[in-house]
Amino acid sequence: MSDLIRFGIVWCSSLLSGVGSSLTGFVLGVWVYQTTSSTTLFALVMLSGLIPAILVGPFAGVIVDRFDRRRVLIVSDCLTSVSTGVQALLLYSGSLQVWHICVGSFVGAICGTVHMTTYQAMTPLLIPERHLARANGFMQINVAAQIAAPLAAGALLAAIGMAGVLVLDLVTFAIAVGTLVVLRLPAAVLRPPGGGSVNAPLADLSYGWRYLRERRDLLAIVLAFTGFNFTFAIAGVLIQPLILSFGSPGVLGVLMFAGGAGVFVGGLVMGVWGGPKRRIRGMGLFMLLGSAFLVLHTIQPSALLVGVAAACFLFTLPVVHGTGNAVLQSKVEPDALGRVMGTAHTIGGAATPFAYLLAGPLAEYVTEPLLSPGGALSGNIGALIGTGPGRGIAFLILLDALVLAAVAVAVLTVPRLRRVETLAPAVA
Repeated sequence: MSDLIRFGIVWCSSLLSGVGSSLTGFVLGVWVYQTTSSTTLFALVMLSGLIPAILVGPFAGVIVDRFDRRRVLIVSDCLTSVSTGVQALLLYSGSLQVWHICVGSFVGAICGTVHMTTYQAMTPLLIPERHLARANGFMQINVAAQIAAPLAAGALLAAIGMAGVLVLDLVTFAIAVGTLVVLRLPAAVLRPPGGGSVNAPLADLSYGWRYLRERRDLLAIVLAFTGFNFTFAIAGVLIQPLILSFGSPGVLGVLMFAGGAGVFVGGLVMGVWGGPKRRIRGMGLFMLLGSAFLVLHTIQPSALLVGVAAACFLFTLPVVHGTGNAVLQSKVEPDALGRVMGTAHTIGGAATPFAYLLAGPLAEYVTEPLLSPGGALSGNIGALIGTGPGRGIAFLILLDALVLAAVAVAVLTVPRLRRVETLAPAVA
């Protein structure tokens, strides 16, 4: 069996378990809101699935570089399935509470981060360097499935109920784990030599940061990702309120599906194309293109316009992540890749909760009043994008697009970033 086929099998198992987790996350969020009518508790569940994923990155990297990577994948999936199974039993007995879901989200976030870090560390050992961008493009299809999950979850919720969705999630985990158990993988893929210090596990937690700090060119890529993630998170948290300001929940579901389709198509295109040959330049250009598509969200309150703009904006996501991750994977030694990628996830992901906490209050208390009829900006900015409900959100998305454009310009012009592919020696 070739390594490409092995990669395809691992990718399919990861996609399957990821879809199941996304379905469960959506229906449990719906349950929390319908049961409590509290947006605060709903946000608490979201944060319980977000914060651990950021903090656990260095720990995940140490685990990935120290232990058999197939076993790490199996254990992480099993722990997630146990958490889901407990929540299913609590639901069946009528004992499910919000804190149970928070704990489940916490466990799922930790296991998901370990799974993703393991997957990314194994990929360059199964895929030739010239195909890494293709592989990372296919990996973004997992993101598309998560974005489109609400539409499928809504249909499943009506057809088989919440308990049925949880059981379906357990089935996907069983298939994924069974696949990993029977799949034969080369020893060098499972546990590269030299992965981690035997006598200094605590020192390994800071290894990824020390590695990046000593290689400022690679750190620059991670910081560029951080800026991109910040703007992406701002847009992500504001798009739904923007759509609901002029459309129904049904329209929101359709447009979210359109966004997921954009990521899906982008992932397929990356998988076939392989991305630009000059990866950093391509990363910057697609960031710039994404900023233009963000601007289209703000022109007028039109479901058709926002749907097309969202699909096109999210189409750029697999290209940006695929090319950037391919550079990191090709420049870091295999026995250090887990720790470096884990640290990169922590640094890059740290911008997301900050964006979430910043965007909502800014939109509600600052930009919405400014763009209300008679507001301070109604006579100038309002003449361009309109006034009334949702137009302040649109203005904030417009500002977000300008920040993304600035990040793109930095990627295209900062010498350290432009020369990173030649400054850092490629790893075979």
